Amino acid sequence: MSDVQIAKPVKTHLHIGQAISLRGMRAEVKRADGINAKIAVFLTNIVGSMWCAYVFAIIALIGLPPALKPGGEGIIAWIAQTFLQLVLLSVIMVGQNVQSVASDVRSQHTYDDTVEILDRLDVHTAGGLKDLADRIDSLEIALKQQGR
Repeated sequence: MSDVQIAKPVKTHLHIGQAISLRGMRAEVKRADGINAKIAVFLTNIVGSMWCAYVFAIIALIGLPPALKPGGEGIIAWIAQTFLQLVLLSVIMVGQNVQSVASDVRSQHTYDDTVEILDRLDVHTAGGLKDLADRIDSLEIALKQQGR
């Protein structure tokens, strides 16, 4: 009936490898203009990785016994000030990277669909509005000839 293809929904878990990969970091750093931008891109890629989250979790857990000793900061303060701030920083950045990659893919699908729709509606392309208008005109002429 129609050759329109409906794109499958974009799932974020399919893009986690691309979002958290440190392999593309060198290319991203090279694209940045200026030393400050290069440092910022480098640090953002490092901190926004699950490996950094694991390292931060280990660092936070090393600090747990002193926090639980008498006179220490206590478990609530340790969780709020150490564990959550250290570990969740990296985890949130990874999540944002994954969502960003999936969003880029969805945007590309939307753009491709829009181009296809506009191409089909274009009056200058085969199968577009011009062909439809020509068919309507020929039907009108045929109806007028039958009505005589």
